Amino acid sequence: MNRQYETVIGLEVHVELATETKIFCGCSTRFGGAPNTHTCPVCTGMPGALPVLNRQVVEYAAAVGLATGCTINQCCRFDRKNYFYPDNPQNYQISQLYEPICRDGHIDIDTPSGIKRIGIHEIHMEEDAGKLIHDEWEDCSLVDFNRSGVPLIEIVSEPDMSSAEEVIAYLEKLRLIIRYLGASDCRLQEGSMRADVNLSVRKAGSRELGTRTEMKNLNSFKAIARAIEGERDRQIELLEMGRQVVQETRRWDDNKEASHAMRSKEDARDYRYFPEPDLVPVLISDEWLERIRAGQPELRTQKLIRYKKEFDIPDYDAQIITSEKKLADLFEAASAICKKPKKVSNWLMGETMRLLKEREMEADELSFSPEHLAELIRLTGEGVINGSVAKEVFLKIFLEDVDPVKYVEDHGLKTVNDEGALQETVEKVLADNPQSVADYRSGKEKALGFLVGQTMKAMKGKADPQAVNRMLKERI
Repeated sequence: MNRQYETVIGLEVHVELATETKIFCGCSTRFGGAPNTHTCPVCTGMPGALPVLNRQVVEYAAAVGLATGCTINQCCRFDRKNYFYPDNPQNYQISQLYEPICRDGHIDIDTPSGIKRIGIHEIHMEEDAGKLIHDEWEDCSLVDFNRSGVPLIEIVSEPDMSSAEEVIAYLEKLRLIIRYLGASDCRLQEGSMRADVNLSVRKAGSRELGTRTEMKNLNSFKAIARAIEGERDRQIELLEMGRQVVQETRRWDDNKEASHAMRSKEDARDYRYFPEPDLVPVLISDEWLERIRAGQPELRTQKLIRYKKEFDIPDYDAQIITSEKKLADLFEAASAICKKPKKVSNWLMGETMRLLKEREMEADELSFSPEHLAELIRLTGEGVINGSVAKEVFLKIFLEDVDPVKYVEDHGLKTVNDEGALQETVEKVLADNPQSVADYRSGKEKALGFLVGQTMKAMKGKADPQAVNRMLKERI
């Protein structure tokens, strides 16, 4: 890193809201439909079609504003942003410039030097554009308008970040808040959270901002970090050569790990903003705002404080469990049923995280019930099944949310507590493995593990491992 220069970064984060229908019409927002099937005259910009605001969009936007310490503008309005592009069917976008719904918020992030406050300049509501699909075989571009009219909030930060690490910390915190609120799934790979990076460099200690560029096409945290490093180095190199940085929009190519200029950077005058004539101002009454405030969930920061007081689990476990709302909800509900929070934590931190990684799933895709996890913990604690059987049963719970009591009964998986049957099996294993017996007697502890394994195999995994261990030692 060139310490003669400082990096100044601000973000514009676009988040697709989790409404079932679009912002100004009744078309579906579901991801992945056949091209141009979730469309109507409104979202394809047909002449004379009029927009009708989706109430849920306002509630989600206000909820995000409240969670990030913003002031809610109870009389906000929409503006028309004019630009011409093939994926923009109306040749304008309905957005908010003059009176956005949220202003003056912040997010606190952890940095090596302590807590740093990142300001949020504003949050505004707007509609998304369509999507261009470039067909290299036919050498043409096709337009899919399914995404046109999908509701967005744009969260505009202050230029308070100075490194890729701070940007990622800010985005991760923002993503977690929005997912806890249920306002969006924030899946970068599906485009439901997108970040544009505004970056400039200046001489260390200078108060004057340098010329900024905007980086687009960033669809992962890794790509964002690489783009920041690449653009910072590019600007410093230009300045060192005595050349000027041009204010422009640049497109990041993650495969080439380089960016190229798209167009000169516009400002508000280029878009010829004016108040949207087809929509009345949005008036948020005190009662409506209070209902939104009352519906705010407990966020991660508050959960961590409460977990420290209520549950006997390590701080590391609490950090991981609260990193996803779905995990936190499962943990709390299962713990309330079985009264064994550490056991619940162990299953979530161990088998659940392993299976999620193995199947490349996200936590919000978990479909098993806390009741069935709590019941599995009870069965294991009471010795009805042993640990290895419990893992087998949990896999079925994870995949199909089976009732563990019924599954254990139907498949004959209860631990065999018949002393006679166990003793008979132990005698046979010892008789079949004289060398292992001799090895154990000569001090080789691993030999006992082998004998335990052979006994468990003969008992089809349904014996109590501790009982097997004890009986083998007694017989040897």
